[in-house]
Amino acid sequence: MTMIAVLGNGRVGGSLARTLTGAGHQVTVADRSPGAAADAARTAQIVINATPGAGSLERLVALREELRGKILVDVSNATVDGPDGLPADLLYPGSSLAEHLQEALPDTRVVKTLNTMLYTVMTAPAALTRTPTAFLSGENPEAKQAVRGLLADLGWQQEWVTDLGGVETARAAEAAVLFVPHVIRSGGFAPFAISISR
Repeated sequence: MTMIAVLGNGRVGGSLARTLTGAGHQVTVADRSPGAAADAARTAQIVINATPGAGSLERLVALREELRGKILVDVSNATVDGPDGLPADLLYPGSSLAEHLQEALPDTRVVKTLNTMLYTVMTAPAALTRTPTAFLSGENPEAKQAVRGLLADLGWQQEWVTDLGGVETARAAEAAVLFVPHVIRSGGFAPFAISISR
């Protein structure tokens, strides 16, 4: 059992929290009430960032002390949204939210994952007709191994997980969000994920 804090109680955070709780972890979900995120992060071993990506950096930097020594799993995409609410551009072109988080939180082990799919696939990867891929980006091998364990609890088989390397590789995974509006407009709001076929 791992003590996990999920920051964000929307569709993404709620789905991750329910599934990880069902897998036997002790999960606390932080809502937007004052102090909730700090209280949740303070007692957790692993913190999952499921807050809207455009404001994630500011929110998490404010939790620097609570996140010290922790694993921060970042599943958000920092985007500039268009009039329809869908991603229109990257907030950090040429970089990534994960890189900015790691730079701002040097005592926290940031791992980027699960941001290249519709949120429903995060906890039900086997529901797709073809095998999806979950990517890992981060500097710390032990942190990435711990995240692999969480992915297994979410239904991801190990051969579906690809370690891209250091945190700078997150910029490639985060850029995949630019597919999202086109995929949704083309095929509707149906589950999908980026997949690497070999």
